[in-house]
Amino acid sequence: MIRTLFLAFFLLFTQNMIAEDFVRLTNLPTIYINTFNNVGITDKNNYVYATMNYVDEDDNVITYDSLQIRGRGNSTWGLPKKPYRIKFKNKEKFLGKGYAKARSWTLLANAADKSLMRNAVTSLMGEFTTLKFNPAAKFVDLVLNGDFLGNYQISDQVEVRPHRVNITEQDLPLADTSDISGGYLLEVDGFNDGNCFTTYQYNVPIRIHYPDEEDIVKEQNEYISKYVREFESVLAGNDFADAEKGYRQWVDSVSLADWYICTELSANIDGFWSTYFYKDQGDPRLFWGPLWDFDIAYNNDYRKTGTVNTLMADNGFGQTRLWMVRMWEDPWFARLIHRRYSELLNAGIVEHLIDKIDSLDNLLQESQERNYEKWGINRRMYNEIVLYSSYDQYVNDLRNFILDHADWLETAFENRLPEVPTDPEEPDVPDNPTQPFVPENYYYRITNAGTSKAIDTYNGTIVQYTVTDARETQEWYVKSVGEYFQLINRNDNLALNDPTEGEVGPTTNVGTALNLSQPDENDFRQLWSIVPQGNAGYYNLQNLYTQHVANLGGGLFDDYASILSHNNDERNSISNNRLWKFQTTDELPEDIVTQITQVEPEEYALAYNPHSHILHFGSETPDNLQFLISVYTANGQKIAAFRAADGYDMSQTPSGNYIVVWKVGNRLRSVKLVR
Repeated sequence: MIRTLFLAFFLLFTQNMIAEDFVRLTNLPTIYINTFNNVGITDKNNYVYATMNYVDEDDNVITYDSLQIRGRGNSTWGLPKKPYRIKFKNKEKFLGKGYAKARSWTLLANAADKSLMRNAVTSLMGEFTTLKFNPAAKFVDLVLNGDFLGNYQISDQVEVRPHRVNITEQDLPLADTSDISGGYLLEVDGFNDGNCFTTYQYNVPIRIHYPDEEDIVKEQNEYISKYVREFESVLAGNDFADAEKGYRQWVDSVSLADWYICTELSANIDGFWSTYFYKDQGDPRLFWGPLWDFDIAYNNDYRKTGTVNTLMADNGFGQTRLWMVRMWEDPWFARLIHRRYSELLNAGIVEHLIDKIDSLDNLLQESQERNYEKWGINRRMYNEIVLYSSYDQYVNDLRNFILDHADWLETAFENRLPEVPTDPEEPDVPDNPTQPFVPENYYYRITNAGTSKAIDTYNGTIVQYTVTDARETQEWYVKSVGEYFQLINRNDNLALNDPTEGEVGPTTNVGTALNLSQPDENDFRQLWSIVPQGNAGYYNLQNLYTQHVANLGGGLFDDYASILSHNNDERNSISNNRLWKFQTTDELPEDIVTQITQVEPEEYALAYNPHSHILHFGSETPDNLQFLISVYTANGQKIAAFRAADGYDMSQTPSGNYIVVWKVGNRLRSVKLVR
């Protein structure tokens, strides 16, 4: 009773404050929020009571009492400039006509985005497409308990409601006659938070946002989890690309194409970490969107340094990426994306975005100055990839990225188009399948599909670490040994090794951390198959001795996360933890490239005469040259076999890289020959 009376007095007092106490600080509206007894906002779960005074563009002061406010966000809640969620006592048309009438709204801090406008620009991008719901972007200055917190963005809470995600709201409470086929608001949620279930094929964590966790019942949970799992099962199945039997019948292709293109055009590395989609009542299709959380998009995260012009389907974080990789194997999807992107370019989407950036730049000038007086323009808040000394430089960086990336995407999407079959009856095949690995005369950096971090070494163990050009521990000489490969670290001159003990097999005794060992071509623990997967340029590293594959332990993003000897099974092609990309760095030294030297000088020497094109062995005891020699192309095709004493004429052999392999006693030898 006493608390209620105190709260009433507090609200009455704040409502009767003189309007002149609340003034606009810049050309933008200013929001003043005062919590009950100036209590702090310390977490994301518990609301505290407050009043709000909103000073609009015409200096009118609108007071809202019985407001509630709490923190929000995941990574962003840990930043100094924090985001908030506010909840009105009653549904409010807070932003006026054309926007939702709702109780819950968000105050985005955009702390990780020095331009302050990436989320707003993305919403405007979505409006240019066919996406039905695009979160609001109203900029204000925020004062909390008398403390100026800077520039904030009022935005919608992602929820089922008219002018938000406008799908059918289910009966509450549920009746026996209720149609539980929709609507459902879902999210691929990398944080696996709230009411979640996991799919079976790709282990995708799905959060059910609507119906709310406190309202949803068992029948609804079972219905939508089964539905999404069946969709994924079809996507992963043998008939996934079939127009009738495949996944096309399960998706709304219009929203799918626009959502995906916006994710790629913005280069949102978290677009597949947090992916919203929904299913309406009586409609068998899954719809994609809304777009959400783009403050680290548009090349604004140093974790992806050097991978600007790559598809997020190849390099983004999150499990939705596995769905997209699978869809890219369908020629229909490749044509859909190429056609729709061409339509958007012709309609002027790039010009539209640049025009909106210019308008926002002008709108935010006064507010950004005050914002960075408090927070600092060149202070790294999160993972910003660049730090400039002026706001204009950040905005120019955003403009230039969109212009450059839009051009690059046009070529990237065109390159993924399937070839036209020569036979009209011939079915489409996946475009650009990953080719067999052929080592060139370079060191390689090997990066993980999920984290884009490189295989590195630490105290003799094998770990992942952020890509760093100066770290020679991230560079590997890939040496052909017959049909296998030995990976020798540039810094340590030691070989990648699987030390698993005991019973071994594709799925037995897994989980041992990989390590380094003195190079020995006869040690099968050091010999690896590099197995191509899909059509995105990824490979498995499969050990000859254990038959295990190299796997990022736990899929962790942390530096120094271990690389393990792990299961070799049907998930090889879809598990990010097992997929690796090979990227060239420096050229190999000449002595490594030619490999034509005295191999065992006390017994024999291998030589190649570039004039006569004869590959031969010499020895002081020629009678000992009775062992057999095999010559392989770089992709493993055997082209010749001869006795060491005879030699081999390579004059009719095309120029290129070859592997010469022989065995003396129990020792297997191989060298690379450049012809």
